[in-house]
Amino acid sequence: MAPHDTEEYRTPGQLIEALLEQRGWTQRVLAIVIGMGESGVNKIVSNKQPIDAAVAIRLEEALGVSASRFLALQHHYDLAKARIAERPDPARSLRGLLFTDLPIAEMIERGWIEASDIRNVRQIESQLMKFFRATSLEEIEILPHAAKKTATHMPATPAQIAWLYRVKALAGDMLVERYSPIAVREAIASLSRLLAAPEEARHVPRILSECGVRFVIVETLEAAKIDGVCFWLDDASPVVGLSMRYDRIDNFWFVLRHELEHVLRLHGRSAVMLDSELEGNRAGVGDDIPEEERVANEAAASFCVPKGKIESFIARKAPFFAERDLLGFSTTLRIHPGLVAGQLAHRTGRYDRFRKYLVKMRGIVAPGAIVDGWGEIAPLDL
Repeated sequence: MAPHDTEEYRTPGQLIEALLEQRGWTQRVLAIVIGMGESGVNKIVSNKQPIDAAVAIRLEEALGVSASRFLALQHHYDLAKARIAERPDPARSLRGLLFTDLPIAEMIERGWIEASDIRNVRQIESQLMKFFRATSLEEIEILPHAAKKTATHMPATPAQIAWLYRVKALAGDMLVERYSPIAVREAIASLSRLLAAPEEARHVPRILSECGVRFVIVETLEAAKIDGVCFWLDDASPVVGLSMRYDRIDNFWFVLRHELEHVLRLHGRSAVMLDSELEGNRAGVGDDIPEEERVANEAAASFCVPKGKIESFIARKAPFFAERDLLGFSTTLRIHPGLVAGQLAHRTGRYDRFRKYLVKMRGIVAPGAIVDGWGEIAPLDL
């Protein structure tokens, strides 16, 4: 069997030496044949000088062995040497997962982790452990092998888990009145009396605090697409978090009431109710919607505009909805026309109508709430 047909050679020098012996050549002869200095050939055979593509082609022509064979041996030899020389670091694979799955740069910009330079890996690792309340990188729960501390009712992405951790940290620092289920129902009744005028929403943080609900507004991470969340710090500490990524009166009241229905029904105690893309089909009550979400959607829609009344209005006015009808209907219900416009858009699919009534709410609600995002970093007592 010819030397180059075996797999016993681990370096290009070993193969060349065997081929020279087969032919009865010396290294000097090989140097003359391939037009290379003898010292260079000596270094290649002793594996002190690597073979490049040009030399591999010369060897192929002189010795009848594929250039790719020489280059493959060189590659494997270089890799073997590197594995011996390079210090193993299991954290590299963890770091790769963290930097792939988490929007590190955005978290730095938002002030969630403190790092002067994204290239300062050690500092970022330390800050991520602090952020996720972990004692080691392996414990950060977005990693596939980490023990999951946060059970969610739907699969959650790493960015969504990070957003949730920020909400949880801010909520944990809040001081609110003692939670009472009766007080929550009374609070919802109080909120229903605020629907006529957008500016009345400024009372929302106070009303929720007085019934024991920790209310937090955290701008969503770009990849998270979160609308709201309901979870419990313990059996007597419900938390409602909103992202207000759609800054409209209809979306604000729908998502808020949706999360409060979760609170009323004690959803979120065993698994966090993490709500994303809470518009369109996800705001419906069809058979493909999970039961917890269906009842929350139904309660939220009826809170904004009573179900029977909006259905009657649509039956009477469809397919043409005049602005005067919209205003008259909302006046009769004592709610802002933006809430009717939102429900009409959802039920008819016409999202281009009456948009001037979809007033912005964040600037109204934020001054009285715990807010993180839009250039504002909420302080944490860590």
